[in-house]
Amino acid sequence: MTTPALAIEGLTLALPVMADRPNAVEDIKLTIAPGETLCVVGESGSGKSMIAHAVMGLLPKAVKPTAGSIKLAGRDLLTLDEAAMEDVRGREVGMIFQEPMTSLNPVMRISDQIVETFEAHGLHDKATRRARAIELLTEVGLPDPPRLAKAYPHELSGGQRQRVMIAMALALEPKLLIADEPTTALDVTTQAQILKLIDNLRHRHGTAVLFITHDMGVVAEIADRIAVLEKGVLVEEGTADQVLGSPRHPYTQKLLAAVPSLTPAVLPPLPDTAPVISVEGLGKIYRKRSLFGVAREVKAADDISFALVRGETLGLVGESGSGKSTVGRCCLRLIEPDRGRIALGDLVLSELKPAELRRQRKRIQMVFQDPFASLNPRQTVGRIISDGPVAHGTPRKEALARAKELLELVGLSANAIDRYPHEFSGGQRQRVGIARALALEPDVLVADEAVSALDVSVQAQILKLIKDIQGRLGLAILFVTHDLRVAAQICDRIAVMQRGRIVESGPTAAIFADPQHAYTRQLLAAVPGGGRFGH
Repeated sequence: MTTPALAIEGLTLALPVMADRPNAVEDIKLTIAPGETLCVVGESGSGKSMIAHAVMGLLPKAVKPTAGSIKLAGRDLLTLDEAAMEDVRGREVGMIFQEPMTSLNPVMRISDQIVETFEAHGLHDKATRRARAIELLTEVGLPDPPRLAKAYPHELSGGQRQRVMIAMALALEPKLLIADEPTTALDVTTQAQILKLIDNLRHRHGTAVLFITHDMGVVAEIADRIAVLEKGVLVEEGTADQVLGSPRHPYTQKLLAAVPSLTPAVLPPLPDTAPVISVEGLGKIYRKRSLFGVAREVKAADDISFALVRGETLGLVGESGSGKSTVGRCCLRLIEPDRGRIALGDLVLSELKPAELRRQRKRIQMVFQDPFASLNPRQTVGRIISDGPVAHGTPRKEALARAKELLELVGLSANAIDRYPHEFSGGQRQRVGIARALALEPDVLVADEAVSALDVSVQAQILKLIKDIQGRLGLAILFVTHDLRVAAQICDRIAVMQRGRIVESGPTAAIFADPQHAYTRQLLAAVPGGGRFGH
């Protein structure tokens, strides 16, 4: 029998006294063989990232191991001091973090960050370190590695930054690679490339992979075995076929049932009424200097036209950089378009002066991707929700009473009005963001990747909430997303964007059944897990 690359036995991690449960994880037993990928899945707060941080010796000070062992090639990592763990990190265990932009040093060139890994472990001479950095960038499939090595993180795309993180994690050829939600923020085609890259590298190097994710599509694509965590307890473990094909535990069944299907939902017919919002010939050009000093123009939106009636949801889909968010923000004039016409009913929004625009902005509101970044951490949710109406002349007392109603509308308690954003989960914060957007009783809601950062079960709840509110209030919704599964469940129509242009549009069911454009077919083919989750 092969000796496991990693063996976790009876691991218990105690949480602080004030936490919502005694232990982050309890009596966890996991093993990973060389060359094997184990996916640890579960909702936010299930303890999966805590296991990764325990292996790396990077637990928060308030979280303490109270039982069990973590053996890497037979050596218990929990018994090592910090100096010994510093040697383990990188050399024996590499880690890819969820958000490469916050993990990479913004003021260091890419090659210097990889070279730093060798320097920290006293490996190679200067020339060899540089050469090895270029080799690693080549191995992870980055274009023109010698030139890219001189770049700074902000000059790379999200997918390129994630490849750099993988190159750094593999620099010292570790026995174990930990990938903590490494594809969550990526669009489907980039995600597919990163998953293929990790899979190829583990086969080539015989590296054991601990892959942490809440995305069951990703699990279906990459896992040899799956471990399911619920609130710190391992509730199910088995091969990918066993767990995905015939899950035994109700929690696993619930997670799988919550995965949005690629089969479009059957939505009620729309009223044949005048458009609530119409966009004609919208254009936006960004002018910027490239990595190598050459000025260039990027057409983020190029001759975009569409219209929405009451109760309709139009999905803007495409990869990162396709221009979807630019179009959404131009509709609110958070970004000023260079040309085109944006009208809310008979009101031409694109022609309004700033003072009049402020008065009319309540008619079109936005739900942002990251509710934590878009909510003021120093204000209570009551204040956050009521500030908009107060700015438009509603007395504070009346606005706060309405905020309580809105909290209940989005499935939260009215008693939560005096709590702060950090006291809520990610899904709850997104509900607060929706309540804030609805406080001004808009005609149009722009949802910019509003569920992309959420667990599948929370995502399903938020999508249902949005549809319920839309049915009740008759909202027109512009839904910006890179997740085609989500688009299939909520959108009446789809507009597919590539490099600033709409390349295909039409009813969701028609486009998913018979995509006409090669780019649409490419996007559908890249969805992780393919048609496995048809429900």
